[in-house]
Amino acid sequence: MSANGKDEALLKTISDMMAAGLETKTEPFPETEKEFGAILAELRQLEPEDLKSKLVISGFVNHPYGPDQQRCLECMYYLVHRKWCDLPELSVPVEPDWWCRLWRI
Repeated sequence: MSANGKDEALLKTISDMMAAGLETKTEPFPETEKEFGAILAELRQLEPEDLKSKLVISGFVNHPYGPDQQRCLECMYYLVHRKWCDLPELSVPVEPDWWCRLWRI
């Protein structure tokens, strides 16, 4: 399977998990670098293939979130042409209208 095919398969897996009602930690949103770093440290302790835990800890949802309706599309870690979260601790395919609590502008 090509890299693009693997990305698409993983994207479908993530989408299906969220559509099935996966509950994630959307709050608290990290307001400080210390809080942001604590979430990253928690993610670093996971096995790289532990997709469910990555999604739960990072607070992924399959829709814009918060009063400003933030989305992956506006996040600094989002790679538009690949539909990918480039935050090393996540490194997963994402849809532009999704969101996670590691969102940064």
